[in-house]
Amino acid sequence: MKKSIILCALVAGTIKWGLAETGSPVRPLANDFVVICESPSPEDIYCYTPGIVRLDNGRLVATMDFGGKGLKKGEPRGRVFTSDDRGQTWQLRTSFAFNHARPFVAGKALYVLGQASDLRVIRSDDGGNTWGEAADLTEKQYWHQSACNLCYANGCVYLVMERRVTRNIKAWPVGELAPVLMRGRVDADLTKKENWSFASELSFHDTIPNIETDPAIDYFGVPFYPSSYPSGYTGVPRRNSAPIGWLETNVVQFQDPDHYWYDPSGKTFHLWARAHTGGTGYAAVAKVVENEDGTMTTMLEQVPSGKTALFLPCPGGQMRFHVLYDEATKLFWLLSSQATDSMTRADRLPENRYNLPNNERHRLQLHFSKNMVDWCFAGLVAVGNSAGEGRHYASMVIDGENLCVVSRSGDSRARNAHDGNLITFHTIKNFRGLIY
Repeated sequence: MKKSIILCALVAGTIKWGLAETGSPVRPLANDFVVICESPSPEDIYCYTPGIVRLDNGRLVATMDFGGKGLKKGEPRGRVFTSDDRGQTWQLRTSFAFNHARPFVAGKALYVLGQASDLRVIRSDDGGNTWGEAADLTEKQYWHQSACNLCYANGCVYLVMERRVTRNIKAWPVGELAPVLMRGRVDADLTKKENWSFASELSFHDTIPNIETDPAIDYFGVPFYPSSYPSGYTGVPRRNSAPIGWLETNVVQFQDPDHYWYDPSGKTFHLWARAHTGGTGYAAVAKVVENEDGTMTTMLEQVPSGKTALFLPCPGGQMRFHVLYDEATKLFWLLSSQATDSMTRADRLPENRYNLPNNERHRLQLHFSKNMVDWCFAGLVAVGNSAGEGRHYASMVIDGENLCVVSRSGDSRARNAHDGNLITFHTIKNFRGLIY
């Protein structure tokens, strides 16, 4: 039997433990955390949608929103926090009246963009200390998202929000969401709707309209459960599955000339979305092409054989994930939820597991890839003490040699893994040293 020798060293006043040989268990990279925000009432007020951005002066800006029946009517759900000591302490700066928001920088301004059914945005011109009034970018529409990533190219910022384009599904309507790529020039005032351009719309139900019912669409196990259209149901009490769809979309652009989907004109953007199918380990994929007249067209991608690629391998693609491109290493980094028991019968899951087997939310993992298809495991980031203590829906940003992570989390007081009571901050030190 192979033995590992435990090593102990005193480094900068802190005891560091390690194992001298390989073959030891994987240990979390950043299990310790700082609490950014905490629910005042874990049973009926929940912490959602953590987002983060780093300013040029080193300040970190984090956003989140509250949900749940315990909120007072009319109370703003969103919050903005800042940290000037690399995430060790946080200061509340403002509240905002919308959800599913993310912070980002464009030009000299800092923005937070999300939805209150319609798209809404706020702006700061002093690094997050003070904020202007919220501005609406759409009228009488229904939008959705999470604090997913964004992309800078061609003097513009690109991000995805998702619009519900039909009203047929009687359950969670992710099959009716269209991931819409939005483009705004970084030197424009992005609180004005005329400074945004929107790509054409393609909902998931438009891609394979009869996938739930057509027996000819078979052999790849999607959907995993009998999620009948338009109501959805698995046959297991308290563990329901809505009709399949996509949601919580990231945007990437391939810079490698050897990549099959590289566009030398810089006018193609790929959308990587959470695949809500009942399965695990793959994401839903589409692309957007900018036309000569400036319009943007959304479509599905094809592989060299001419076949359509709607699903591609993605560890944790069944849950909200975050993609970050690191220019220094030319690698994509993926922060996602690790699934360990998605083949357990739904009726035999423990009571503290939220919803279906593919909906595991308490193990946060990190991968890297050169092409968004072949992923290398970099490590577990953080793990909750039980299946009911979430570490999921996380966002990340590069801070020098470290990765800063904000997580939708919970402790023993949390209602469940979905409805957590904490937003936590984690630091993955020397993250590029994880490459092999």
